[in-house]
Amino acid sequence: MNNNNFCVIMAGGIGARFWPMSRQSHPKQFIDILGTGETLIQMTFRRFERVCPTENIYIVTNGIYKDLILEQLPQITEEQVLCEPARRNTAPCIAYANYKIAERNPKANVVVAPSDHIILKEDNFTEVIKSGLNAVSENEWLLTLGIKPSRPDTGYGYIQFDDSQTYQQDERIKKVKTFTEKPELEMAKSFLKSGDFLWNSGIFLWRLDVIMNAFQQHLEEVDSLFKEGIGKYNTPEEQDFINKAYTGCRNISIDYGIMEKADNVYVLMADFGWSDLGTWGSLYDVREKDENANTIVGSNVLTYDTQNCIINMPKNKLAVLQGLDDYIVVEDDNILLVCRKQDEQQIRQFVNDVKAEKGDKYI
Repeated sequence: MNNNNFCVIMAGGIGARFWPMSRQSHPKQFIDILGTGETLIQMTFRRFERVCPTENIYIVTNGIYKDLILEQLPQITEEQVLCEPARRNTAPCIAYANYKIAERNPKANVVVAPSDHIILKEDNFTEVIKSGLNAVSENEWLLTLGIKPSRPDTGYGYIQFDDSQTYQQDERIKKVKTFTEKPELEMAKSFLKSGDFLWNSGIFLWRLDVIMNAFQQHLEEVDSLFKEGIGKYNTPEEQDFINKAYTGCRNISIDYGIMEKADNVYVLMADFGWSDLGTWGSLYDVREKDENANTIVGSNVLTYDTQNCIINMPKNKLAVLQGLDDYIVVEDDNILLVCRKQDEQQIRQFVNDVKAEKGDKYI
């Protein structure tokens, strides 16, 4: 295994669209949401142990989840958990990880990935990541993984690639032409028809010196904040420095801050059974269904004239459902959610309304 390979797993989100199962105190990445015996972050960590030494895997998260991470990933040390004092999107957390890794290995090749994605074809995924890491080790590229779209989904970002430029060692790697964030349905349909658009997986690979140069060029104000901490990373002074740095750090994504601006961005077209598991509908897509196309968690659920539903009930709860078609029905602790699948994007608004009217105890 290549000791220059590092991984940064981003695990600070609260998964509001998976409410009420995902709560601020226990977000979806820490839940066994597929019923496999592993939480999403445990599955993600195990996948990356196949390409990086365990000690080279870092978890970036909100400080309130540190103990939860150490409990679920006993194979790592506290030094591998990077605690953000506040959520500032993906660019600051990557800048933090850059300087942390640079103190250990300035020649690092780095893969950055969310903690809560589903990968159904794990062997394919391992092969893709290894190929991508090899490619970025030899080239000054910012590489992202693109997924061939299977439907005109408006919940994903899209990457347009240039088919005239191909990397000889891996013909799946193409130069990126444009990024588009969550298009309207008609535009998504035209993307699918054109054949040169991919879903943006949010998984990135690069050489450490290349991404640090990109920060200096495109996000200098973010980079300079973390540069001031040189000499404090991997020491007892690190956390105090980070707590102060984040107070002056802007909220910005790596996509908007760097990937959409840089001219050395490439995409590796991949197929490994990917879902970003961003919504209940995406979970419905990957779960097994019964003869009525319902996916049911809960041992005491009876359905009548009910189809195409995702149903999540506690083990000891008897639920009788009649006459539902294409609904989300979820009960968790003291909350019951019943929502049409087609309206699931409103769940984030439901959460905001509940917080405003009922307080934080339901969030």
